[in-house]
Amino acid sequence: MTLPTGVEAVLTWAGATHRGRKRDINQDALLTAYPLFVVADGMGGHIGGEIASASTVDRLQRMVGKGPVTPEAIEKALVKAVRDIGDHPETTDEGTGTTVTGVYLDITDDDATWVALNIGDSRVYLQRDDALAQVTTDHSLVQELVAAGRLSPEEAENHPYGNVITRAVGPSEGAVPDYVRLDVRDGDRFVICSDGLTKELTDYGILHFLRLHADPAAAVDAMLEAALENGGRDNITIVVLDVAVPGQQAPEPSEARRATAETATAADTAEAVDTADAIDTAEAGESAAEGRRGSSPVGDPRQ
Repeated sequence: MTLPTGVEAVLTWAGATHRGRKRDINQDALLTAYPLFVVADGMGGHIGGEIASASTVDRLQRMVGKGPVTPEAIEKALVKAVRDIGDHPETTDEGTGTTVTGVYLDITDDDATWVALNIGDSRVYLQRDDALAQVTTDHSLVQELVAAGRLSPEEAENHPYGNVITRAVGPSEGAVPDYVRLDVRDGDRFVICSDGLTKELTDYGILHFLRLHADPAAAVDAMLEAALENGGRDNITIVVLDVAVPGQQAPEPSEARRATAETATAADTAEAVDTADAIDTAEAGESAAEGRRGSSPVGDPRQ
């Protein structure tokens, strides 16, 4: 499809989810339905977290099929997901809920943009100009301590309260994500993941596997295998999304450096906006990963 700027764009993606080596069930879920790519990490007693993440992904998928993806449409879908979670007979635990994190392509304005969205501590990363930046800001206790200067980022990595999040999609929570807009750039690669990946791989480790594997499915498989080898302490979900805009004029070097710096601090400085075919199942240990991969000209949701 032709972007509003008159150039063609093609997206390729792959995703996988795995229960890990320590968990009995997988409470993560993922959605790769152009133009929306999302990861949800459920929490709650018994199977409550699985229900919460699945309900959220289901409502978002229905939204994609009905019309344009906008902040308003996302929030309406999340409100419905909260109702579904609360009405389910097996979500009686007060802490039942889910993170929801991802990106969607907005082509409704004169210039196409990516919009990252986030509730919880799952993450969106962007690889641009061979550097990796975390786009979203975790809604977690340790992130609040880091922001307040009471913890260093290194101390936060192994903090005993690392699993405590401050926002989630659930009956006792709101359903309004944080949003960050990003320009569309040829060669960009997004990684959307649950904390099951970031507990086992550092940001440099994620960048390492992106550099090694140009194919999204190969990058997903390599990161998943490494996370399992490093312990696989939690459910692990990964989506890698590649952006190709072959006719896009490359920015001047100074502009590229400035754009990279802006992206690296986007979660702190960006203005909040108003609001596939299955891949081979990868087996590791006793669990199996479920994944999806796809490729689509931008604007063609049938792929």
